[in-house]
Amino acid sequence: MSVNNITSKILRDAEGRKESILATAEEEKNKILSKKVASAKELEKEILEKAEIEAKSKKERVISGAKLKARNEKLAAKQEVIEEVFSKSVETLCKLNDREFVKFIKDSILSLNIDGDETLILNEDGNKIVSKEVVAEINTELKAKGLKGEIKISETIGSFRGGFILEKGGVEINNTFESLVDSLKDQLEFEVAKVLFN
Repeated sequence: MSVNNITSKILRDAEGRKESILATAEEEKNKILSKKVASAKELEKEILEKAEIEAKSKKERVISGAKLKARNEKLAAKQEVIEEVFSKSVETLCKLNDREFVKFIKDSILSLNIDGDETLILNEDGNKIVSKEVVAEINTELKAKGLKGEIKISETIGSFRGGFILEKGGVEINNTFESLVDSLKDQLEFEVAKVLFN
C-alpha cells in the first residue's frame, strides 16, 4: 500500500468518523435543547400557576376588604340613624307643654325612693314652668306618703336640655331627659333597629 492510499484511507475513515461524531453531537444537542425547553415550559407553567394563585388571593383580599368596609359603613349609618332617633326622643320630651311637664315632675318625684327634703334643680325653661305652688303640691303629697315634704327649688340653673335633677348632700338623682333616654338606650336599641331596618 502506498502512502497515498494510506492517506486516502485515513481521510475517508476520518470523514466517516466526522459524520458519525457530528450526527451524535447533533443528536446530543437536540436532547439537551429539548430538555431545556421542557424545563423552561415547566418553569413557565409553575410561574403562571403561582401568579394565578397570587392574583386570585389578592382579588379575594380586595373583595373581602371592600365587603368589610361596606359592612362597617352600613353599620355606622344604621348607628347614626338610631342615635338620631334617640336624639329626637329627647327633643320631643323637651317640647312637652307646661301641664305635661308639671305632671312629669310630680309623677317622677312621687315615684322615687327619696326622703322628701331634696333640692330640685331645673334648667332655665323648667324654672319658668315649675312654680312654688307646684312644689307645695308635691310636698303635700310627699307628706301624705309619710315623707318629709320639704322639696325646694335650687337657685342653680341646670345646663341640661330638659327634665330635672334631685340633689341632696352631693348625691344626685338624674331625671334629665338626656339621662332617661340614655338609660333606655341599651334596652331599646335592638327594638329600634328592628323597627327601622326590618
